[in-house]
Formats: sequence, C-alpha cells, structure tokens
Amino acid sequence: MEGLPEVLRGDDLAGLILARCSLQERDVVVVAQKVISKAEGRLRHLPEVRPGAEALDYARQIAGDPRLLQVILDESVRVVRAERVLIVETKHGFVCANAGVDHSNVPGEETVVLLPEDSDRSAAELRLRLCQASGVRVGVIVADTFGRAWRMGIANVALGVAGLPGLIDHRGRPDDFGHELQATVIAVADELAGAAELVMGKTERIPVAIVRGWRADAPENTGRDLIRPAELDLFR
Repeated sequence: MEGLPEVLRGDDLAGLILARCSLQERDVVVVAQKVISKAEGRLRHLPEVRPGAEALDYARQIAGDPRLLQVILDESVRVVRAERVLIVETKHGFVCANAGVDHSNVPGEETVVLLPEDSDRSAAELRLRLCQASGVRVGVIVADTFGRAWRMGIANVALGVAGLPGLIDHRGRPDDFGHELQATVIAVADELAGAAELVMGKTERIPVAIVRGWRADAPENTGRDLIRPAELDLFR
C-alpha cells in the first residue's frame, strides 16, 4: 500500500489505510510495527536519556551509545548476550537484538522508536476499527523484522495477531503414510508476515500490505502464543 503519509502520534491509522484501499472479507492486513509505534507515541529522544551505570558498562564493552543502551535496558527484563549488540529478552517476552529499539525510518538523528507496549492489543484495536469502518471481517498482523537462530539474514515475523490463527497445530493428525504427527505446529502468522515483507521492503515506504485469498479453518490465537515458553526453550 503506497502513499501512506508519515504517521504521527494519535493518527487514525485505520482511516489512513481505508482511504487507500478497499478491504475484502477475510483479508489479512499486515502492518509494520514502526507505524503502530509512531501512532502510539512509542518514541524516545536520546538527549533526554540519562544512562545509568549498567548502560555505561555495556557501552564500554560494545562501543555503543550509552543513551541508546539505557533505552534498550529500560525495555528489557534481562540481557542474554552482549557482543556487538545487546541480545535481550524484552518485557513482552521476545528475545531479539536491542529490544527492537531502532533508529531507521524515524525523523531526526536523536530519536528512536520502541516496540508497541502490547502488540496483540494494538492488532486487536486496529482490527476492530477496520472491521467497523469497512463492514468486512479482516485479520491484522503487527510485524517486525527479527534475526533468526541458526540462519543468516532477517525476516518479518508477527509480533501481534488478531482475527486469525497465529499457529496451526497439526499434531495428532496422520501424515501421508498414516504416521501420527508429533511436533508439527505451523507459525502461519510469521509466514504471512514474511510474505508481506516481499512487497513492503525496508526502504520502499510501504508499511502496510494486504494478503488476500488466504484461508484457514483453525482457532484464532495471538502473537504471544508464538513465543516459546521458557520451559520449552532449550537455549534458556
């Protein structure tokens, strides 16, 4: 979806989207996290940040801006690793680089954008407004690009999900040879977010994409359901 203006705090994102497209029943609207965060005012201005002792210590370790590192620590519950960047567990439960705090596509050299406080809530609220205004039922994914264990490169993943299954569980079903599937749970919201990234890009100023024609007969769930619990995570 081209032509979306720079989004500011308090903007009616649903209205901006519907002014530029016509939604159909069961479309999936994939929205870049950064647009959601801007509309929600999730910005920090580095000149206003006073780094503490922990941030100053990490700044010496990885040669980073201590103010930025303080913002990252403020968004985190623990540091997993400090090497070139901070790999942290965020307050939301995501394990990612720099707590998702980012300089890119943000006006001003000294402003950074944070992840939404609750991406599932953001997705649900946007979905409600879109459904009410358009008269059709749609799903919404709030997406961001994350690095991946064991793989090079970044890929779009779902942070928030509303109105569609984030996971489809095939366990207990037979495969083509009659064997019962034991571990097959498909992260379809991540796959839809990744497909949308192919047209959204990182520099094309297309922060919203519509996935049309995808159907799934499965229970709805949320982005939080995609986070592996600590007791099932072999790397915690």
